[in-house]
Amino acid sequence: MLIKRIKGWELPEREATPESLYLDRRTLVKAMGLGSVALAAPGLALAQDDPSAGKYPVRRQDKFGNPAPITAEKLATTYNNYYEFDTDKSIHRAAQKLPIRPWTIKVGGKVEKPFEIGFDELLAKMPLEERVYRHRCVETWSMIVPWSGFPLKSLVDYCKPVGNPQYVVMQTVSNPKVMPGQKDFLYPWPYTEGLAMDEATHELAFVATGLYGKPIPKQNGAPLRLVAPWKYGFKNVKSIVSIEFTDKRPVSFWEKLQASEYGFWANVNPQVPHPRWSQATEKPLGSDARIPTQLYNGYAEFVAGLYTDRKAEKLFM
Repeated sequence: MLIKRIKGWELPEREATPESLYLDRRTLVKAMGLGSVALAAPGLALAQDDPSAGKYPVRRQDKFGNPAPITAEKLATTYNNYYEFDTDKSIHRAAQKLPIRPWTIKVGGKVEKPFEIGFDELLAKMPLEERVYRHRCVETWSMIVPWSGFPLKSLVDYCKPVGNPQYVVMQTVSNPKVMPGQKDFLYPWPYTEGLAMDEATHELAFVATGLYGKPIPKQNGAPLRLVAPWKYGFKNVKSIVSIEFTDKRPVSFWEKLQASEYGFWANVNPQVPHPRWSQATEKPLGSDARIPTQLYNGYAEFVAGLYTDRKAEKLFM
């Protein structure tokens, strides 16, 4: 099947925000007593319109490193892959049509008791923190951003899985009325992704509910999305409405479209090229230069052990 792919490195050349400037902004916002109120990019909803806005910014967790420079907020929030809206990167204005209240997450499969829970109720039960992670797109662009949210393990524990399920499967919301890309019958909607249970309960796996010290913007996956920073970005399912625990490995969205190019594991490896381009280097948003890609996107010390007994698998694409 011929899939239209927009070249991820085709973007305006602008400067990334220095980390010191970003941290100064956080200090200033707190000192002024404004909480998460901040200026939004043109056409975007203000953070204070979100009922969870008062929860941010949250405590920074540096256990997994503090990479720099942090990507400029305007770049990370206006250059987005979200095929539910369009294959173009400039979907940030269209994404504002997505209603995120009320928002219900359905939990099922091998759990003690299937249930549904509202996003704000779930958020109140989770331990919020901020983590600065590298993000590497399979298209070879990259960014470094401060996500706020909670460990995926905390959510897994809250769901109370039983019977030793092997996988966690997550799905994006289906709303073709405001997500016109979902009307394209060539794509296997809804967007489905998953992790093996040991990946999902690994301390690096994260559920993002905020970004840059504010509630996460709709174009970045509001109100909650997966962040698995050692994997290519397409694994990081956005706007999650369904979580299922199962023994059956899911066939994910891109794997259904092109299994020869997009596998289940999708771990970053500079030595394993995509069938149509090299993965040896990446282009940070806002930078003129390409830089070397790191194994597991720089998180090998944390996650390489997950795959010791899986070397026979297609782990890197």
